[in-house]
Amino acid sequence: MTLVVGATGELGSRVIGHLRARGETVRCLVRTPSTSRDAIRGDLTEPGSLPAACVGVTAVVATASAITSRLAGVRRPTIREVDEVGMAALIAAAERAGVERFAYVSHAGLEAGPDSPLGRAKLATERRLAASQMRTVILRPDGFQEIHLGPRGRFDLAGRKVAIIGKGDSPRRLVSTDDVAALLATVVLEPDPPAVIEFGGPEALSRNEAVAVAEGLIGLSIKRQYMPRAAARIASRLLARPNDALASVFASGLAMDLVPADWDDAPLVRRGISPRSPTQYLEAQASGERGQ
Repeated sequence: MTLVVGATGELGSRVIGHLRARGETVRCLVRTPSTSRDAIRGDLTEPGSLPAACVGVTAVVATASAITSRLAGVRRPTIREVDEVGMAALIAAAERAGVERFAYVSHAGLEAGPDSPLGRAKLATERRLAASQMRTVILRPDGFQEIHLGPRGRFDLAGRKVAIIGKGDSPRRLVSTDDVAALLATVVLEPDPPAVIEFGGPEALSRNEAVAVAEGLIGLSIKRQYMPRAAARIASRLLARPNDALASVFASGLAMDLVPADWDDAPLVRRGISPRSPTQYLEAQASGERGQ
């Protein structure tokens, strides 16, 4: 049985679908009571709720993060409470329950990027997993296409405006959420997976190049709103305490502009996953815009 933590999120829900398609039994950790036979109540901020969730489990897939709720304005829990302290509690509970495998989602280029609340939490969790006796697998995907090429990432095709931190000329290999989910569901079941898998999509595309592609697809110009690197760095530092999520977003934007994408889609292709490119994602978005 595989326990999925973050089961109601966009990534976690896709992982569940891929695992079930493989015939795996899945248990979902949920924060609110559920009548589903596959769900068990538990919360990363309540360590006492985690041991029962791990009983009888052979593998854990952890995709949960507080950043989405924090960006939506939820005051608590914080990124540190969920992504660092909560994950540490989950790892400890899994170890005590005799879980054999633990798969965790981090970020590509994490050490080279600017300091941020989310980055610190991810690195702390990676270090904790490195010290574990479980067989651990850390996935480090590049940015998700659905975020960085959509309204949440201030890539607004409908409004014809895109925000760019820095110069926007550094190529990235943005990856599909479903491709990340497919890889997670695969490696958590592999007999001998790598300890760390850093990867991205099949196409290297800078922010400026992505805008140019989108302009060609919709046949309209898109306004580019540039934020200097220094301003983003200052904003990330000043917001770290009052708004950990927004501080992490600015740091992520800086990392996208500063950290070379020295990874590719080979880990996906080797496992029979045909990754979707950023251009394919933009084509689908542009088609939707033209159809409105």
